[in-house]
Amino acid sequence: MKKLLFMLTGVVLFASCKKDKTVTDASTAPTTGSTLDLIRDSVYLYTKEDYYWNDAIPDYATFNPRGITGSSDLAALQNEVNRLSQYKINPLTSQPYEYVASSPGSAKYSFIDQGGVSTSLSGVSGDFGFGIFYNTTTDLRIKYVNAGSPADAAGIKRGYQITSINNSTNISYDGGTNLNFVVNAYSNSNAITMTLARPDGTTFTANLNTATYTHNPVQLAKVLDQGNGKKVGYLVFNSFVSPTVAQPALDAAFAAFKSAGITDLVVDLRYNGGGYVSTAEYLDNLIAPASASGKVMYAAYYNSTLAAGKEVLLRNQTRKDASSGQTYNYAQIDFSVAGNTVKFGTTHNLSLTNVYFIVTGATASASELTINNLRPYLNVQLIGNTSYGKPVGFFDIDINKYQLYVPEFETKNANGIGGYYTGMKPGSTDYPGYYGADDLTKDFGDPTEKLLANALSYINQGRYLSNSVSTQSIGTNGLNVDQQNVAGHALDGNKFNGMIIKDFRHK
Repeated sequence: MKKLLFMLTGVVLFASCKKDKTVTDASTAPTTGSTLDLIRDSVYLYTKEDYYWNDAIPDYATFNPRGITGSSDLAALQNEVNRLSQYKINPLTSQPYEYVASSPGSAKYSFIDQGGVSTSLSGVSGDFGFGIFYNTTTDLRIKYVNAGSPADAAGIKRGYQITSINNSTNISYDGGTNLNFVVNAYSNSNAITMTLARPDGTTFTANLNTATYTHNPVQLAKVLDQGNGKKVGYLVFNSFVSPTVAQPALDAAFAAFKSAGITDLVVDLRYNGGGYVSTAEYLDNLIAPASASGKVMYAAYYNSTLAAGKEVLLRNQTRKDASSGQTYNYAQIDFSVAGNTVKFGTTHNLSLTNVYFIVTGATASASELTINNLRPYLNVQLIGNTSYGKPVGFFDIDINKYQLYVPEFETKNANGIGGYYTGMKPGSTDYPGYYGADDLTKDFGDPTEKLLANALSYINQGRYLSNSVSTQSIGTNGLNVDQQNVAGHALDGNKFNGMIIKDFRHK
């Protein structure tokens, strides 16, 4: 079978977004109506055919997509996607697979946009270039800064405390008015003014405007020499952007690790919401031991309609193969398990036995895939708190000027293990390691930062610094799990969480 590599480029993306790829089925949906009506029908029909849990979607008349409204066309379509996502119930939780505790009725995975995700995953960002979160209810901190971004140019660093936003000091966590003010200033505006305090107590004011810049997914790569022959490679990887952007950065990092002769590896994925599956595969191959060569990395499972080759609507979705220049449609893709079983490569330059992943609730999808793929072959330890929980992924579906993302496949590793819908919990029976709070007071790579310090303690002494804490009160940050979920969902509401597959096999 011929492997097709569908690379997402700006030229191909924006051309395809503008095509009218609405679909109609005379047996179930009207063939006439407004543009929005036809788009709503298409969202329903594509989901009914291709969604991983399509067996739970009701018939057209029962669902009535044209009856779903919103404050705008995009809002109406997202409301439709939300409703479609709530039918399939996870028997282990008695809630929908796409249930969001902090926002019941919203889709955990599925969404529709106008090309923003594809653009960001090409390595181009248009924002302030920093993330924020609450260290305590009264302590708002910078959690990361993207190199080359407006925040980076202003000298802002991870760990800096924000004492005011747009001249207001009412930024403490309250789950309501204050939180909404922070969210709107940070996520829903093109300019922001902040007063920040450095670790030494000095303060400064930063005036930022959103800007477009190229995002380097490798936030930091350094070697931490622990003495006694132990050298630890530390990698902060913030996004599984397209392989053309990610691979050079990863190659440079791992070349440095090999040259230094690292004995252990810590991969910091605490804010990595995912991205391209192909980039996850590439990272796994860099980490995997020689014993994994040629063995199964993972398999992707599609619904019975796609696996049996009975898809009809996907013939409307065309993509260009980057290597051959030929155009194919998604109905020509092999969606069988055999056609979607990926194996490790044969070149593995590091001789690792142990790998440590730092994770939080913002660690999602392609990040979790990377971790799960390595578990049969290495001693994998997780450090942090429970990950997002997304063992499913998607390919984008173009509908008029929109792109629809609904889960079409689930992944499982070589041992047939997947299904981590409620997340990977460090320190649990399934995921050994240390359960503790993110330390927002220290920069990446600081050996005293609590999560990294625990990784180093285990590497050096075979034990973590302290016992894992309660699941209801992580560390001393003053926010319980529910509050963290609410704050995280609000502050990262515009952040992509998912994994997109672009590598397929032709039937």
